[in-house]
Amino acid sequence: MVAQAHAAAPTKRHYTHREILEVMSGLMLAMLTSMISTSVVGTALPTIVGELGGQDQYSWVASATMLTMTVSTPLWGKLSDLFGRKLLFQTALGLFVAASLVAGLSQDIGQLIAARAVQGLGVGGLSALSQVILGDIVSPRERGRYSGYMGAVFGISTVAGPLLGGFIVDTDWLGWRWCFYVVVPFAVISFAVIQRVLKLPAVKRNTSVDVFGATTITASATALMLLLTLGGQEFEWNSFWTYFLAAISLLMLALAVLAERIARNPILPPRLFRNRTFVLTSAASLFVGMAMFGAMIYLPQYLQIVKGMSPTNSGLMTLPMVVALFLAGVVSGKIVTQTGKWKIFPVAGLLIVAVGLFLLSRLHVDSSGWLIGFDVAVLGIGLGLSMQMLILAAQNGSELRDMAATTSGVSFFRSLGGAMGVSAFGAILTNRLKDEMATMLAEAGIRLPGGSSPKLGSPAEIQKLAEPIKHIVLESFTRGLETVFLVGVPIALIGFVAALFLKELPLRAAAGPAPDAPKPLSKDDLVLAGLLLELVAQRVERAGGEGSALLSAVARMAPPDGRSERERARTVAQTVLRPTSRALLAQAAPAQQHLVSGGVTR
Repeated sequence: MVAQAHAAAPTKRHYTHREILEVMSGLMLAMLTSMISTSVVGTALPTIVGELGGQDQYSWVASATMLTMTVSTPLWGKLSDLFGRKLLFQTALGLFVAASLVAGLSQDIGQLIAARAVQGLGVGGLSALSQVILGDIVSPRERGRYSGYMGAVFGISTVAGPLLGGFIVDTDWLGWRWCFYVVVPFAVISFAVIQRVLKLPAVKRNTSVDVFGATTITASATALMLLLTLGGQEFEWNSFWTYFLAAISLLMLALAVLAERIARNPILPPRLFRNRTFVLTSAASLFVGMAMFGAMIYLPQYLQIVKGMSPTNSGLMTLPMVVALFLAGVVSGKIVTQTGKWKIFPVAGLLIVAVGLFLLSRLHVDSSGWLIGFDVAVLGIGLGLSMQMLILAAQNGSELRDMAATTSGVSFFRSLGGAMGVSAFGAILTNRLKDEMATMLAEAGIRLPGGSSPKLGSPAEIQKLAEPIKHIVLESFTRGLETVFLVGVPIALIGFVAALFLKELPLRAAAGPAPDAPKPLSKDDLVLAGLLLELVAQRVERAGGEGSALLSAVARMAPPDGRSERERARTVAQTVLRPTSRALLAQAAPAQQHLVSGGVTR
């Protein structure tokens, strides 16, 4: 009876297709605005730095957001378990809006970097909790038809951000500050939509926070991001700071493992890493994040510097990628919903991503617009097939109690891969660009005053360089970006191998009686089952130090994790038996739910 009641507990509310679309409208609008905010500064950054000063801190305006987004992702999922999905989602939205306003009002580069860092906290919450909420309201079998829309939003934002930033910068009467103001109205609308349509059942949870785990996970990821962001630029790779930050990251990682093993409510429960599906989807997401963000950040450099396109036109040139990503995500989602088969999509998708990156590495100074469009479309197809399916696979392979931790964990590894990809590819491009320019200048017999390389400014300034300097710079950029995209190919192939080893678990279907299901329990049976479970929960919680058969039986419902039998039994009583009891009683008498929280429980 306990097993039957427990299975029914998570299905306290069935959402209709219309209700799901209403909730998703708020989620997608929030994701669109937050992801646009991370990419909109790409085309506006030269203008922003020119006005505020701080050329030496150029990269931090972009990397500050990615850094805080990465380290905060797993924290949002855990906090939503403790304080509720809706409250935390709206908190992340509020944080994002406030930081966007401050960024637009910034008077110097330091204020802007700080505001962008806070923006990243909000973006981390919105990206992780959107997937968690979708997992709460839609079963894995039905989730395919909706996950394609979420992936399309991500793709649209990667194009809309640079396109919008270029338009705003090119429009004299707006100015770069509107790159941050423009997303605020959409975030406010999303807040109102979520407030109106998202009705998640309140679940009483243990409100302890894993402070030690949160601190060590954040410190480890932060040290790694600082190393990858600053290494080769602010300090040499073979230097004290490289080894110091690497040692801090490894030390904090070891402490994080220890913290999660002893924590009562860990942020990333160790049992997740014993789950083959979680480990493989996290690994695949890490590598797809490296390949995806690396390509998306450096493709505009090819279009603006090598091809001489304006910021607006470079955004338009990536439209084939977002169209392909949208179509691939939607079509694959519908196929998954109809067939229940999902593994082929991340496997094929990551292989296509590798092909797309290889094609991009073949681009040259004189490549045609049609060829560029075809290459980026291939990359978009691969991303559309793989990105959301990896999250779907992870959620389907996790226990219901680990839904938030699993989703935020996979999102964390994808963001971590993105940050690592941007930093590593940036270092590759910088070093290759410097070497190529020095070599080509020497071959041409050209000597420049003050150094071996010309001083590079904005894309417009590079286009004004005199020949043959301009040709050397453009050819050096082409060769450097060729290396960047080529390095992405084996990275995507490693993700392909990880996806290949995934086991295709059957998707959990939506709740509902099967044709041969037993007759539903009567109201009297529901009340009896609910009261019995409540009595068992009270007996377990009031049990003293002595053991008993009841305590042992209840403790065995929780996985062995090093805690005593009494502690595990109490956890089951609080998180399984009592919520299930309330669900059964509420189902028996929906009009009298106040009795459940008042007269029946303690």
